[in-house]
Amino acid sequence: MKTEAPSLHTLYLRRLRKREWFVRFMRIFVLLFVVTLWEVGARIGWFDPFIMSSPSRVIDTIARLYNEGSLLGHIGITLYETVMGFLLGTGIGVLIAIVLWWLPLVNRILDPYLVVLNALPKIALGPILIVWIGAGRASIIVMAVLISFVVTAVTVLAGFMETTDEKQLLMRTLGANKWQIFQKVVLPASVPNLISALKISVGMSWVGVIVGEYLVSQAGLGYLIVYGGQVFKLDLVMASIVVLCVLAALMYYAVALIEKRVRR
Repeated sequence: MKTEAPSLHTLYLRRLRKREWFVRFMRIFVLLFVVTLWEVGARIGWFDPFIMSSPSRVIDTIARLYNEGSLLGHIGITLYETVMGFLLGTGIGVLIAIVLWWLPLVNRILDPYLVVLNALPKIALGPILIVWIGAGRASIIVMAVLISFVVTAVTVLAGFMETTDEKQLLMRTLGANKWQIFQKVVLPASVPNLISALKISVGMSWVGVIVGEYLVSQAGLGYLIVYGGQVFKLDLVMASIVVLCVLAALMYYAVALIEKRVRR
C-alpha cells in the first residue's frame, strides 16, 4: 500500500520546528560553553579567580547566602521594588501616551520635554529624590518609575500615531466618536508597540531599582553588589549579578508569554 507523500505545507512546518529546536539547542550550548570556559579559565590560571570569580565560587556563594537565610530576603526586596516600579511606570507611561494622543495640541507642546526627560540621566535625580522622599524603599521605586515611564510613553505614543488617518476617517464617517476610534482601531493596531513597551519597561525597571539600591538601600541585590565591591568580596558581586540576570530573564519571559497569548 502506498504511503502518501507529505505536503509542502507539512514539510515547511517540519523545517520551522527543526529550526526552532536548533535555536534552542544553540542557546543552551552557548551558555554551557561560556560557563565551562569561565570555570576552566579560572582553574588553569588564564585569569585571577579573585577578580573574575568562577561558576563554582558563584554557586558556593549563592548556597552560603541561602543557608544563612539572607538570599531570599534580598531577592524579595529587589523583586518587590522592581514589580512595583514596572507596574507604576508602565501604567503612568500608557496613560500619558493616551492623553497625548487624545490632545494633539498638548502633544505638540510637551513633545520636546519628553525628549529631554528621556535623554536625562535619571541617576542625577537620586540625591534630590533622597531629600524629597527619604532614604527608603519609596525613593527606589520612584527611581524605577522615572526611568521606565518616559520610555513607555514615547514607545506607546509612537504606536498610536502610526494608525493611518484613513482608518480613523472611515470610523468618523460611520459615526464613531473619539473613544470608539481609540478602542476599535488605534488600540488594537498598537498591540505590538504595547508589548514592545512592556519588554523595554522590564529592563528599565531593573535598572532603576539597582541604581536606587546603589544610592540608599540597606538590603537587596543592588546593596549586595555595592557591599561586595566595597569589601572586595567579588564572589558576592558576581553571585548577585547572576541572580539578578536570572530574575530579569524570568520577568522578561513572563512578558513574552503574555505577548503570545495576546497575539493568539
